[in-house]
Amino acid sequence: MVISPEKNVKSSIQKAPRQSIALISEHGDPAAEIGREEAGGQNVYVRQVGEALSRLGWQVDMFTRKANPDDATIVQHNPHCRTIRLKAGAEEFVPRDQLFEFMPEFVESFLKYQAKQNYPLIHTNYWMSAWVGLEVQKTHNVELIHTYHSLGAVKYQSVPNRPTIAETRLAVEKQILEQARCIVATSPQEEMMLRSLVSDAGRIEVIPCGTDLKRFHVIPKLDARKELGLKPTDEVVLYVGRFDPRKGIETLVRAFALIHHSSADPSNLKLVIVGGSAADKLDGDERQRIEQLVADLGIAENVIFAGRVGHDRLPLYYTAADVCAIPSHYEPFGLVAIEAMACGTPVVASDVGGLKFTVVPGETGLLVPPQDTAAFAEAIGRILDDELWARKLRKRASERVQQNFSWTGVSAQLSDLYRRSLAESIMGDGVILAPRKVAYSRVNTIPAKSLTNLTKVS
Repeated sequence: MVISPEKNVKSSIQKAPRQSIALISEHGDPAAEIGREEAGGQNVYVRQVGEALSRLGWQVDMFTRKANPDDATIVQHNPHCRTIRLKAGAEEFVPRDQLFEFMPEFVESFLKYQAKQNYPLIHTNYWMSAWVGLEVQKTHNVELIHTYHSLGAVKYQSVPNRPTIAETRLAVEKQILEQARCIVATSPQEEMMLRSLVSDAGRIEVIPCGTDLKRFHVIPKLDARKELGLKPTDEVVLYVGRFDPRKGIETLVRAFALIHHSSADPSNLKLVIVGGSAADKLDGDERQRIEQLVADLGIAENVIFAGRVGHDRLPLYYTAADVCAIPSHYEPFGLVAIEAMACGTPVVASDVGGLKFTVVPGETGLLVPPQDTAAFAEAIGRILDDELWARKLRKRASERVQQNFSWTGVSAQLSDLYRRSLAESIMGDGVILAPRKVAYSRVNTIPAKSLTNLTKVS
């Protein structure tokens, strides 16, 4: 029997084993329900990246800390992607700022899998995962890729009293930048922040976050409102995220109150706040504070606390809204912005971090100074008051996300980075392979302008 060379090649490709890689996210459980304790953008990022990489030919294990005895130790997302929950301290929820003492045990648990799978590349997420990766690298030949998600050097600028863990965190964030094969910054603004606040050494590549375009896309607005019990004539402002003082919900509530009190007929004004979990004490305390503020400002009848909402229903909220507000004090990227824009909803966001990358002022929304109540009120009011302009914003917002922020495209760039990193490790430290060039639509940040000088784009 004669077998053609083509069949031989095809057969060998089909039988070639997948390369195993590890994604580490010590507190952001990729399999967790979004909205639970400390479950947010990092969870979404790791889960979506992991699953997309598995579709590109990798064998992906995503490691996190087991925080609930009832949670499965292993969650199989698809045949080539799974979440593995490692033992690191008691199987109970522990706030992020108190987790570091359990990281040595996390390393021990991870090394048991490393002994079996021999991961040549580890992509760490957040500073404690970076510490884990650096510890593993002391005894194993692994390539480290890192994504920060949050930067201590930024966070501690606005904190009056630094926690005891601050110096450790700052040291690890500097060490991982200088020692990792590559840092993945999710926006050009994050790259600049790393260079100015952390270190001018080390290698950084900009690869943005993405969104699930099969889930987040434009749907009929009236249908969404009907499903949520909102009227066609309502003017809806939306917030999606955790109850955390740094998320700036107080600024948004006060801005909404300004709009409410200046309106001739505020009965149709609605502020919908999605997110939060009363089961989490820290989260619950901030929610109670915001609820009390809403009552004190006399806008309780116009504010809806929707609570935790599953990702399957989030598109309804985005689509039903006239404006999605993101008043964060700082965001390295801001997944909510591109989720909202994917659904055709204009964004009014703080002029900080990665939001300056995702939101194009005057085209997909507006950027305003963080913690500026009057500026948020003016920007939101401008979009609510100009339906013709708002339609143009909605169209361009959706187009921008489709062109630049799909998880498939993001993961293809990460996959390319991984393969180059592994090739560089074989060829020697002196070799650096050039990244594949990716063109983004309007990636250059438009210079900040005052709201009164912003020109509507026709």
